[in-house]
Amino acid sequence: MKKMKKKELRTIDITNLQTRDGTDSEPIKITGYAAVFNSKTSIGDWFTEAIAPGAFSRSISENDIRALFNHDWDNVLGRTKSGTLYLTEDERGLKFEIELPNTTVARDLAESMKRGDINQCSFGFVPVEEEWDYSVEPALRTLKDVDLFEISIVSLPAYDDTEASVVRSKEIDKEVEKRIKLLKQIKELLKDE
Repeated sequence: MKKMKKKELRTIDITNLQTRDGTDSEPIKITGYAAVFNSKTSIGDWFTEAIAPGAFSRSISENDIRALFNHDWDNVLGRTKSGTLYLTEDERGLKFEIELPNTTVARDLAESMKRGDINQCSFGFVPVEEEWDYSVEPALRTLKDVDLFEISIVSLPAYDDTEASVVRSKEIDKEVEKRIKLLKQIKELLKDE
């Protein structure tokens, strides 16, 4: 009897979330990283998990993936099949860009993100290939290949290294990047104290 794999969800902090204000001709966009490679997180104090580079590549080339708000299938923000969700892997992780629909949910989400109230991301998947290391405590699970079915902008993360933001003009983006770098430097200095 073949064991059925269960869908899993992972939530990640997206501190560098960006939105771009929409115009009459362009929608509001959200960009960021739904997952960061080799970033370890604790899964319910049962085990530690990390994502290997390339874990999403097969899935994003084969599957029709949705972007949701809070894992709610009634709140679809974008979709790869329709060209409103763009997913790519780079050296850092699973990068996304969502062209938000002109809906109340999407406009409210963009406003909450601009205020900094929502800045985290999550993804839903079924593991296809995983590697376990039981020589460490807690055990380390490395996701090597997954069937990704959704990414979500959410309120609570599992992985702290994710990021998402509303995209603005290029000048504002550069200014935001400078501030983010400065904040990271300050955080590092505070850790050392």
